[in-house]
Amino acid sequence: MSAPLFLVDDLPAGSSYTLTGPEGHHAATVQRLRAGEALILADGRGGLATAEVTAVGKGAVEVRVTAREHTAAADPRLVVAQGIAKGDRGELAVQAMTEIGVDEILPWAATRSVAQWRGERGAKSLQKWAATAREAAKQARRAWLPVVGGDPDCSTKQVAARLADAAAGFVLHEEATVRLASAELPSSGEIVLVVGPEGGIADAERAAFEEAGAVAVRLGREVLRTSTAGVAALAVLSARLGRW
Repeated sequence: MSAPLFLVDDLPAGSSYTLTGPEGHHAATVQRLRAGEALILADGRGGLATAEVTAVGKGAVEVRVTAREHTAAADPRLVVAQGIAKGDRGELAVQAMTEIGVDEILPWAATRSVAQWRGERGAKSLQKWAATAREAAKQARRAWLPVVGGDPDCSTKQVAARLADAAAGFVLHEEATVRLASAELPSSGEIVLVVGPEGGIADAERAAFEEAGAVAVRLGREVLRTSTAGVAALAVLSARLGRW
């Protein structure tokens, strides 16, 4: 089993470090690490430090750094505009997409989104998505934390603008004739993928995205849920781009 990963604001400059706060509590109390065991410190920006536990205190772990490395940011960069879904389906999508390797997630306020992020509820929902991505990144031992954008969500106009600036843009749609598995991909830049909510993407939204340069694509004959469509599409892209 690989060593557990803990997120820190900045990697330690020296060889000794004390992991405190929520991460220290998790390491000492929840995971119950002991002296001699290995762990990984990550700053979420590509920096990793392998360390060995030297002592365990109340809510804190003393470690000795044994190695450091830096992982370059992925290129092309994978961005998913995820239609806001009801219940926990959005969080399920965020969790799985983070584990797959998404680089940025945009909560999209689609016309057919049942749930609406407004005011305090919107801010809390965005924070929940960000927390879900953070925990999933730790579980997946990711060197880079995915960005969860939105203020707190993104409008169709804002998503269209991202598509216009992207190296490639794709809209998952069940009536599309182009398969994502055979669509042309750029060698660099940003690939933006749009995933609709439970009710799908409205015709006006699809038209706006295609006007911005996006291509409507499909995965297969099956119609996937909003919580799994982005995950499946990212798997296809990861394999084609050589990430897997």
